Amino acid sequence: MAPRRTRATERDRSRRVLSQNFLADPATVARVVRSARPDPHGLVLEVGAGRGQLTRPLAAACGRLVAYEVDPVAAADLAAVCAALPNVRLRQADFLATEPPDEPFAVVGNIPWSLTSAVVRWCLAAPGLRAATLLTQLEYARRRGGDYGRWTRLTVLTWPEFSWRLAGRVSRVAFRPVPRVDAGILRIDRRPEPLLSPAALPAYRGMVELGFGGVGGSLAASLRRRYPPGRVAAALRATRLDPATPVGYVWPEQWLVLFRLLHAR
Repeated sequence: MAPRRTRATERDRSRRVLSQNFLADPATVARVVRSARPDPHGLVLEVGAGRGQLTRPLAAACGRLVAYEVDPVAAADLAAVCAALPNVRLRQADFLATEPPDEPFAVVGNIPWSLTSAVVRWCLAAPGLRAATLLTQLEYARRRGGDYGRWTRLTVLTWPEFSWRLAGRVSRVAFRPVPRVDAGILRIDRRPEPLLSPAALPAYRGMVELGFGGVGGSLAASLRRRYPPGRVAAALRATRLDPATPVGYVWPEQWLVLFRLLHAR
């Protein structure tokens, strides 16, 4: 006899649409808060606050907290949590549609995994962002943090202004409903001082885009499309890079050295 299928409820379907996996493990909640290191006098924006699993400990660790939750069902439970927390303001709104605060702030959240790229882009574009601590799919956090020994275009492009790292791994059983894959705690920090001057950033980004363009089959071949071949060869030697090195295996620090050598006057 075939096993009986349980009919999905409207709430189950809503969770899938909203990509909701609520934290259910107190130890993981504590790990996320420790990784976030909230400023006890600062402002924190919580993305995807759900029913308040992270909201309570975050509120206890920071000066002010704005908790965003777009789902009206979860927001109703969250409202009861926030009512007892005087330094918390609940906003039932789409975080991605909001304007960033004018003051310095941090972002923390168990974000909807289907919106990871959009949330990260929002954070990187916010002038006042100081740090973002995000629960993402483990694969995403590992790739962005260079955990495989490879580096993505976005990480390299933003490296002069932001550091990226995998701050921890979280088993999928820490969530309800249980997702198919494990999670990672991704930490993005704005550097106190950029590694390049603001005037140099556009040229640096142009070089990185050229390198990741894949024209010619190697980083050296791509760079030779814009820079003199002899200068490219000398820069690669100084950076201790084989000319055949795949672009993803070039460390962010090596990109910075390449840029300085190729743009030296």
